[in-house]
Amino acid sequence: MAAFRNEFTYRRYLDEGKEDEFDRLFDEAALLVRNEVLRKRFPMLIGGKEVFAAEELTENSPIDGSLVGRFQKGTRENARQAVDAALAASAAWGGTDYRERVKVMLAAAELFRKRKFEIAAILSIENGKTRHESVGEVDEAIDFLAYYSEDMTRNRGYVRKTVIPGTSRDVGAGFQGAPGNAEKVTIAMKPYGVFGVIAPFNFPISISTGMCTGALITGNAVVFKPSATDERTMLTGFEIYKVFRDAGLPDGVFNYVTGPGSEVGEELVENRKVSGIAFTGSRATGMGMISKAYDLGLQKVFVLEMGGKNPAIVSRYAKISEAVDGIASSAFGYCGQKCSACSRVYVQESVMGEFLDALIGKLKSMRIGDPLKKEVYIGPLIGAKALEKYRASVEEAKRSGRVAYGGNVVETGLGGAYVEPTIIEIAQDNRLMHEELFVPIVAVNTFRKFEEALEKANDVEFGLTAGLYSGNRKEIRAFASGIKAGTVYVNRKSGATTGAIVGAHTFVGWKGSGLTGKGTGSRFYLQQFLREQSLAVVGK
Repeated sequence: MAAFRNEFTYRRYLDEGKEDEFDRLFDEAALLVRNEVLRKRFPMLIGGKEVFAAEELTENSPIDGSLVGRFQKGTRENARQAVDAALAASAAWGGTDYRERVKVMLAAAELFRKRKFEIAAILSIENGKTRHESVGEVDEAIDFLAYYSEDMTRNRGYVRKTVIPGTSRDVGAGFQGAPGNAEKVTIAMKPYGVFGVIAPFNFPISISTGMCTGALITGNAVVFKPSATDERTMLTGFEIYKVFRDAGLPDGVFNYVTGPGSEVGEELVENRKVSGIAFTGSRATGMGMISKAYDLGLQKVFVLEMGGKNPAIVSRYAKISEAVDGIASSAFGYCGQKCSACSRVYVQESVMGEFLDALIGKLKSMRIGDPLKKEVYIGPLIGAKALEKYRASVEEAKRSGRVAYGGNVVETGLGGAYVEPTIIEIAQDNRLMHEELFVPIVAVNTFRKFEEALEKANDVEFGLTAGLYSGNRKEIRAFASGIKAGTVYVNRKSGATTGAIVGAHTFVGWKGSGLTGKGTGSRFYLQQFLREQSLAVVGK
């Protein structure tokens, strides 16, 4: 097995002087998808068979409202069918040698590579990402498959053997540490059985593939529910199913069920045959699932990532140009619709004017419009609810503080919800400083002493990502030891709070942003999908 290497497609094309080829491949893929993939009727897939529901869900592109496809409005009964199919397949899959499971995951990674630009184009059309964001997301899915395969191989399937030596004396009684015969001990991490995987709209390829891979490679079967309620990204989920199927995953091990959270999602949480839930989404939804399961007396495993309200601190010792680039990228990339988006910035008073002027200048250069076009950086909001939240947040900022830049809806002629990247200045106790918004609004506040900035940065219920810009070593040390977040960056020009790289950074939430304290893309992620068993055998 080759050593893990990050995919980094765009970086590779750029380094080789082939950016034009990168753009050509994406444009050709987008045309292909428009002409041959969209506007069809898509089934659910349960136990390897196509299943159709009595009702359908229509999915439209946030870019222009055009039809993506018609999908099935799955019910609780469909979810139960999928759970039963997964349970029936779980024993054989869980008993398959880990090396064979790794082969399937690596085959899936290779299929993603071959279909990369087509899947990226589907993603851009489906949820409004730019080409660079979409190709990077498919890259991350490949990285998850490859990295977890390497981790599984390096740990030899998480099986460890040892021997307790025997003794020549036998006292005829048992107690802790009593003399006895030799024991051969096998400590093995084993799968739970069935995992429900509930995915978000904003990273429907990478996060979905990462969660599913975590469950599958460790021997669990999966019932996968893509986002299908308000923000619908069901076609990318269908593509994930096809990749795993074509990679050789047995029927029933991976089941694709579309439908509202109130039906499919709740059934996965409440069904006693489902051993665990992997979920990425809001804190309210995540904690609600835990509460519901425990109220029913169910002992489920929960692997959750639950959003953030991510701060960046800009010290007077910062390189302002680097801070502006990193914060603008993290606050406004994908229209701010990332759990890791930078949504709060604390700037030292002495450099506030310089920083704000530079950030506004940066935003004026960001092109808003059709994300399928190469020159566009900010595409549409995912839908009407996001637009409503944007407008309400801007009005709140006007009442309680001021809008330093932006705050307007942009007319592009496309029909989607396009808005300006927005900077607001508000007090620390305002709700906009504490609530996750998921829109392109960054709140700016000032500080005098570094300790004040750190205190403000930690003053929220979330703890996902955080960033610092400072050339002062004392401040860097204080930030590293005092910030209450799981994924932390210092002086990062490419992203103040976003852009974790599989195998290099672990993406993990503290406080209200997570549950287990273990993150994706790390050496500890897979263990969350396994339970330990110690087997001692005496004699031959």
